[in-house]
Amino acid sequence: MSGCNGKMGQTISGIAAEDEEADIVAGFDIVDNKENGYPVFIDIEKCNIDADVVIDFSSSKGTDRLLEYCLDKNIPIVLCTTGLSKEQIQKVEDASKQIPVLKSANMSLGINTIMKLLREAAKILAPAGYDIEIVERHHNQKVDAPSGTALALADVINNELENEYEYKFDRSQDRIKRPKKEIGISAVRGGTIVGDHEVIFAGIDEVIEINHHAYSKAVFGKGAVQAAKYLAGKPAGMYDMSDVIG
Repeated sequence: MSGCNGKMGQTISGIAAEDEEADIVAGFDIVDNKENGYPVFIDIEKCNIDADVVIDFSSSKGTDRLLEYCLDKNIPIVLCTTGLSKEQIQKVEDASKQIPVLKSANMSLGINTIMKLLREAAKILAPAGYDIEIVERHHNQKVDAPSGTALALADVINNELENEYEYKFDRSQDRIKRPKKEIGISAVRGGTIVGDHEVIFAGIDEVIEINHHAYSKAVFGKGAVQAAKYLAGKPAGMYDMSDVIG
């Protein structure tokens, strides 16, 4: 577990401890200040414990070194760390040619199931003239907007529509009617909201909403553990959560 002493690392440690099919054998972190029940290495190079897969919920600052470690040890990696640069994303893609790499904008099984539903909904509703809007809500400490998940949901829809739709993030400066081929994306920040995402298909006299509400970070941890179990033993390549849910 990379980033084992962070909030998500501790969450995943608890989930794995209750899972009969998963066992965390070692952890990496910049500090060793928790009682984890497994050895923690501040220096990743000193870890000599065999593992089937690495789950990474840490910082993009350590991604390059972690990829080198996994390549050297030939260990698959579930990469949950966000904020990677274009150069790092390229390194991830290069690594996937040698080891299995699973990277997803959101590790929640629910969100990724919704993505499957959105593909079908978009193919039916968009040609029928339904307007598409996405609203995401997160806690007041989140610094980026819109969320990566909101953009991923928009991308899933747009890909089904041959990428003909433009994204609209702010309507305050425009005095025009809403164009048809547009996906509006709105961000709300407040309180301790873990993560809410709402996709709206608005037609004439009919509105269809697909919602997801995360009530704790555990939903992302559960998805990461499922992803790790899926990835172990797979051939080299780039995977995402759509592979895990089938």
